[in-house]
Amino acid sequence: MKPHLSSSNSSIFAKRARLSPCILTLLAVMALVAVLSGEDFIFSFIQLSPEPHQFLSRSGSRGEKLPFAIGEMEGDCDIYRGRWVRDESTRPHYQESDCPYIQPQLTCQEHGRPDKEYQFWRWQPRDCDLPSFNATLMLEALRGKRMMFVGDSLNRGQFTSMVCLLHSAIPDSAKSLEVNGSLTVFRAKEYNATIEFYWAPFLLESNSDDAVIHRMADRIVRKGSIDKHGQNWKGADVLVFNTYLWWMTGLTMKILQGQGSFNDEARDIVQPSTEDAYRMAMRSLLEWVDQNMDLKKARVFFATMSPSHEKSRDWGDEPGGNCYNQTTMIEDPTYWGSDCRKSVMEVVREVVGGTKLPITVLNITQLSSYRKDAHTSIYKKQWVPLTPQQIANPVSYSDCVHWCLPGLQDTWNELLFTELFYP
Repeated sequence: MKPHLSSSNSSIFAKRARLSPCILTLLAVMALVAVLSGEDFIFSFIQLSPEPHQFLSRSGSRGEKLPFAIGEMEGDCDIYRGRWVRDESTRPHYQESDCPYIQPQLTCQEHGRPDKEYQFWRWQPRDCDLPSFNATLMLEALRGKRMMFVGDSLNRGQFTSMVCLLHSAIPDSAKSLEVNGSLTVFRAKEYNATIEFYWAPFLLESNSDDAVIHRMADRIVRKGSIDKHGQNWKGADVLVFNTYLWWMTGLTMKILQGQGSFNDEARDIVQPSTEDAYRMAMRSLLEWVDQNMDLKKARVFFATMSPSHEKSRDWGDEPGGNCYNQTTMIEDPTYWGSDCRKSVMEVVREVVGGTKLPITVLNITQLSSYRKDAHTSIYKKQWVPLTPQQIANPVSYSDCVHWCLPGLQDTWNELLFTELFYP
């Protein structure tokens, strides 16, 4: 069965190319032709290969049918290589006011964002179309099953997006959402299905594991502790992991060895490089998947780093700015922000790309990097009253990490939908 509407299929980690004068001229001519032809071309481009190295997002044999698969993409299409196309006919997928499950940190319209332009963009792969997101298909596939997102608040945003994409297909009396500590569960009762989110920002046990109070200046992760959280993931039929931002504490990461307390003064702490610590976590994840998942029946995904836009100089604006008041995308197809550490992407390529386990990488980094317009910025609930100095300088409290809903993270779930059903 071949999908027919909008884009899909994957590979990952393109390699950033240096543009020769000939290529620059070619791109300029292509843009001019598109404008003269009357195409809706406010922002679109051919994506060139970004660093680090490219590798297939699917591991294992292509000849083996993966669980949940109902078809495949036509040709050899990389769904992560493409352009953003403005599309008012099919975007947004839902209205902010119609989805009661969006956290107040993500309800940008409710908190005064004056424009909706960020809602009208569709990701268009270069060599294919993504299949249209089908809520009924997703719910039927999850009948009697569990889909779980595991990670940090960015993965919680993707979980929330998925719930918003599905909830309108479920009668009000047949759905519910419950929060119990680290676990949030959305139930589609008629389908006996759940969409879940589990808070574990490092995947391993850490001193930041409290789902509410987790802002620790001195972050510490316990070595070899993935089973602490992993016992809550067992039995899930679709698992979507992410972990990145919380590791960015500098050039090193504090790792607690042994069973001592995080607060013990005599604790055994080592400080490997961030990359080595991250590699340890990724290997622990693969080991857990290998020991606890039946991959003939279940699917496992790993989402790459979600970019932030904290430094306006990264995209050529005057220094001192960030995502505040940004309503247009970054048009440089080779753009790679300073917030995305390529050495960490290389660890994902090395560890996940090198395994024989059929783990699918959702390479959301490059396509999201262009979307400096899509962050919550100042348009969110502020849990702590703003100072007069902050109010006078919105850049100082603008959130350039999280994303407005509806918006970019709906695209992440379109990619997940594609990888799940048309691998």
